[in-house]
Amino acid sequence: MDGPTQNADDALVDLLHDIGSRVAGSDLLHRVLERIVDLISSEVECDSCFIYILEGDELVLRASKNPRPEVVDRLKLRIGQGITGWVAEHREPVALASNAFQDPRFNFFSELPEDRYEAFLSVPILCRGRVVGVINLQHRLPHVHNRRDIKLISTLGFLVGAEIERARLEGEVSQLSEQLQVRKLVERAKGMLQRDLGLSEEEAYRTLQRQSRQMRKSMKEVAEAVLITDSIKRNP
Repeated sequence: MDGPTQNADDALVDLLHDIGSRVAGSDLLHRVLERIVDLISSEVECDSCFIYILEGDELVLRASKNPRPEVVDRLKLRIGQGITGWVAEHREPVALASNAFQDPRFNFFSELPEDRYEAFLSVPILCRGRVVGVINLQHRLPHVHNRRDIKLISTLGFLVGAEIERARLEGEVSQLSEQLQVRKLVERAKGMLQRDLGLSEEEAYRTLQRQSRQMRKSMKEVAEAVLITDSIKRNP
């Protein structure tokens, strides 16, 4: 039967398809989070949107609707700290229509102008019943978060929780792979210094460290320079 019910069903299907396509098309964690922020901002009225990811026992700010390079990837909260930490601890949403900063759970951060906003909606991101992050929406002026918005963001938290966890794990694997590659380069560079300069393994490593500090280059860059120099010597 056509009519309002059909239109509502079509809108729901479109929204779920949008969620799936945006998340499925993502790769590593930051890209996933950027897509989620874009989706939330397009579906729910808000002046700011933050996504915190649980890493160890801390919630780390990993994405923001408004550019916040000075705090994204740096601002951290303990579980239970502030409204965001409370939501992560209790796995329940919090919706405050006005004077959010007067809530006894509120924790002020001078780095975030959004902390002076009136309205606040905070929703847990869950994966298999475990919290993996928190989504925060804020409004400059008083704003009542209706049932639809709260359920939509909560549902989004359920849907993307597993994808965020997957992206986070892939990022960790990628980082470990990079660390392994750097270690291999450093080991090869050490071996060349030991061979050419008659240094012990420890002396060769300290030489690379000293060059890294003095040249303000990473150990990877210094090791690559040593390997390139050796290659030029052998193949003039």
